Amino acid sequence: MSQLPIPILMGPTASGKTAVSIRLAQALGAEIINADSMQIYADLRTITARPDPAEEAQARHHLFGLLPAREVCSAQRWVELACACMAEIEARGRRPLIVGGTGFYIRALTEGLDTIPPISDAVRAAVRSLEAEAAYQALAQDDAIMAARLAPNDGQRVRRALEVLRQTGRSLASFQTGTAQGLAREFRLFKLLPERAALYARCDQRLALMWPEALREVEAYLAQNPHPDWPLTKAIGVPQIASYLAGELDCDQALQLAQQKTRNYAKRQLTWLRNQHHEARNIAFSYNDAQYLENICDIVMANLTD
Repeated sequence: MSQLPIPILMGPTASGKTAVSIRLAQALGAEIINADSMQIYADLRTITARPDPAEEAQARHHLFGLLPAREVCSAQRWVELACACMAEIEARGRRPLIVGGTGFYIRALTEGLDTIPPISDAVRAAVRSLEAEAAYQALAQDDAIMAARLAPNDGQRVRRALEVLRQTGRSLASFQTGTAQGLAREFRLFKLLPERAALYARCDQRLALMWPEALREVEAYLAQNPHPDWPLTKAIGVPQIASYLAGELDCDQALQLAQQKTRNYAKRQLTWLRNQHHEARNIAFSYNDAQYLENICDIVMANLTD
């Protein structure tokens, strides 16, 4: 197996990761592995900004549109899928290129996760039968640390914390100590850090352009009566379109609210990127530079060959 360092390209939503990754894949003879927790699902290609068919045709892509919405993809499962992809790619003499904005996935790959014992069917069924509010109250009563870290309406993570507590007698926080070891490979991490105001404008513009198709896509998804705790059901744009379809918002209000949520998400991602993975190469750039894609690729290439 090749032991060339594996590049990981991180960046906030709408920062240009897809365009950069395709150019890098072509230059490196690489294949792209998705590290975005929403783009791993088969549903909602448009609203999750998955690469479109024309973009996918320019380089081989993995772990995009892979899972049905009903399957929750934990960080551990993503790591297992990514490792299998990396091994298969390298066995063919190609190079993996990991791209995405889900920091927990990337941290799990590079730093590792503490092992949590499997949850029994009985414990899982009992916890999953609880409404989100009841699950949060139960967690708050017995695990104040995790309850303080989670939003009461984040049913998926609240139930996961409660499952671990009831299965092991320990707080999930006790397993998140940062003492685990990541994959024994060399990674080279790169952070895309565009100008904040320009990034927000790109977020607004991209969502406005995709909005007509997103409306059709989300309406078809909601017609399947998805569970409210499925990650895709809470993806930015889906609750806002659901409110529009229910007559609670008009179309412009729904779009503006989704744009605001997207900008807020981009802001959180930028903050996370600046405070994590200090070993990564920061790539600050301006969209006003006509050569910004080429310049980013040149920086990455130079840092992979030193």
